[in-house]
Amino acid sequence: MPDFNKILTPGQIDEGLINAIVDIPEGSTLKIEYDREHGIFMLDRREPSIFAKPVNYGFIPATKDTDGDELDALIVCSEPIPTGVLVHAKIIGIFNFEDDGEMDYKIVCVPEDDRNTGDSIKTIDDLGKRWMEKIEFHFAHYKDLKKPGTTKVLGWGDINDAKKIIHECIARFKEEGFSK
Repeated sequence: MPDFNKILTPGQIDEGLINAIVDIPEGSTLKIEYDREHGIFMLDRREPSIFAKPVNYGFIPATKDTDGDELDALIVCSEPIPTGVLVHAKIIGIFNFEDDGEMDYKIVCVPEDDRNTGDSIKTIDDLGKRWMEKIEFHFAHYKDLKKPGTTKVLGWGDINDAKKIIHECIARFKEEGFSK
């Protein structure tokens, strides 16, 4: 499997489109991570069943967040998307989150061509308050059994806020890259 950071672009950010690679399918308790050095996905650990992922979880290639990893993506879809799948996605917002004292942004997106919903999800608000509450609860508590109090939900941002962070992460990747 190739290094996604070398063969893919982050997408067409100014047009509101990203490329996202799925790490963890919605509903999974497996903490799967992309090992860029070996070009494979690996099982890092199994999470407690009460902390199954409430949304497909992935990353945007050729980006680098302040935590030193690729920028995370929460890929909203009506069903789980398998590990390793490339999703051409539409940016709808950003989830602002702190993990162990470091910012850990998560770009919220939907498949670019979603015929199931008729492409009706345009912004984070279209997901509804309850969906956002579930995401907030999951990320506020998913480390409670091992490292309580190490995560902090900092709220939501719109599409422009998301684009700003993506551009910063693209610039960081171009400047710093990843060390092996």
